[in-house]
Amino acid sequence: MKIHHLAQNNSVLNTFLSEIRDKNVQKDSMRFRRNIERIGEILSYELSKSLSFSETSVETPLGKKESFSIADSLVVCSILRAGLPLHQGLLNYFDKAENAFVSAFRHHPNNDDEFEIVVEYLASPTIEGKTILLADPMLATGQSLVAVFEALKKLGTPKEIHLISVIGAEEGINFIKNHFPENTHLWIATIDATLNEKGYIVPGLGDAGDLAYGSKL
Repeated sequence: MKIHHLAQNNSVLNTFLSEIRDKNVQKDSMRFRRNIERIGEILSYELSKSLSFSETSVETPLGKKESFSIADSLVVCSILRAGLPLHQGLLNYFDKAENAFVSAFRHHPNNDDEFEIVVEYLASPTIEGKTILLADPMLATGQSLVAVFEALKKLGTPKEIHLISVIGAEEGINFIKNHFPENTHLWIATIDATLNEKGYIVPGLGDAGDLAYGSKL
């Protein structure tokens, strides 16, 4: 797996990361969503440099100009509900992409810290021969990404896989390395060292879905 860790080089990205972690700034859910969206835009720009482009001719009011456009057929797939602001950030740059949505949640069968990932809903076009951008803002254990990938396999074999996350844990990254093709790209804003006993990223930022859309039962 090819890992692109963007926060290693200082940019405005680090400002957005600081704000989504700050428990005081987090009180403004609209700002939290917008910052996740902006991080998605930055990740999209960097990711775009690795895509295939084809030469095109553009006619201006004064003549013609040779240019380049993305040649890959893209499918942006996000995990509900936390992935929605990140999904929007990707669409802001890849506006011609097709879209897929998956629900994946942690199920605790014994009402303790042990859990399994349950995928209940999948709406997606075929991914056969396409470039799939699989977005999950928090890459904690990595089990959600793997479960979603297994569900998507029924819809075809993609040409290329790009994983997009805002914050990830080293443990989760090591886990997905063993479950995705070797040529998979991971585009991640920043990486934290550990998970706690409940499988949440530390220091992380908390529950991204709750911060973006309010608490759930």
